[in-house]
Amino acid sequence: MSSNHSKRLWMYAQMVKSRYFEDLIKPAYFEGKTPVFNMAKGPLPGEMHLSDGQEPCAVGVCAHLRPDDTITATHRPHHIAIAKGVDLNAMAAEIFGKKDGLAGGRGGHMHLFDPAVNFSCSGIIAQGMGPAVGAAMAAKMRGSDAIAVAFLGEGAANQGAFHESLNLASVWKAPVVFIIEDNSYGISVPKSACTAVANNTVRAAGYAMPGHHVSGNDPDAVYAIAGIAIERARSGSGPSLIEIETSRLEGHFMGDPEGYRPKDEVKRLKERDPIPAYRARLVAEGFEEAELDRAESEARGKVDQAFAFARSNDYPEPKEAFDHVFA
Repeated sequence: MSSNHSKRLWMYAQMVKSRYFEDLIKPAYFEGKTPVFNMAKGPLPGEMHLSDGQEPCAVGVCAHLRPDDTITATHRPHHIAIAKGVDLNAMAAEIFGKKDGLAGGRGGHMHLFDPAVNFSCSGIIAQGMGPAVGAAMAAKMRGSDAIAVAFLGEGAANQGAFHESLNLASVWKAPVVFIIEDNSYGISVPKSACTAVANNTVRAAGYAMPGHHVSGNDPDAVYAIAGIAIERARSGSGPSLIEIETSRLEGHFMGDPEGYRPKDEVKRLKERDPIPAYRARLVAEGFEEAELDRAESEARGKVDQAFAFARSNDYPEPKEAFDHVFA
């Protein structure tokens, strides 16, 4: 089996794993929230942001990364965390608020943190960009060829932290790659209504770095372009900006009525779901149905195990809420 074959099979498996992980989150999230939706109820209280449809962005980038490379992600992080290799049992337990979660149940799904693979995310828009530049510079100062990757949404490209981080990364030639996941909406506001440029990669020129645009929500295309940017960072040539055209198959958050979407938009997007489309491509290019079935089965088995672990895990003691708090 060639390395390219193995890599693409891995990418497909991670996409399936992420989608199935969120397929199990959906019914769990609505437990206790019916017949009248109350965000505070059930085993998963609070907002829940799903990444269905955005899986190609994560796998195409993370297929190039090592455990010592750093990722900072967004409030919609599951696909990226899974592709980076975050501990799945601890991740599920964290989302359920359990004691053996990544942060002992304190952070929830928007604040996943796994130092074993240098992954973190935040619910604050564009918040991870500065820390990614810092992590990249720390690797550079240590003499390591490790890099950092900052994932952000297209709406975050209008934040001050975006421009500050790109400028400083370019000045310092930091080994960092900025990945914009353009799913067309900042919450409920379409990109065309809030962003002065149609393609954020043109902004890269203002900070003397390459800008790449990837259309089609295509994992192979993401992999090809990410490889160029990541090699540039590893070689000491500095940062790059990539904007990936992707799709958000769910609302901004679970329970979002999505009244801002044009009629039939979600239906059209689901007809272009990237997972069955990628499977069809792999089969057409010689992958065996049986090996894809095995990859799917193994991915789903790991997710089932993670959810069983999370469900059976104990909640932390109430007094533990005061641990790790600055007095």
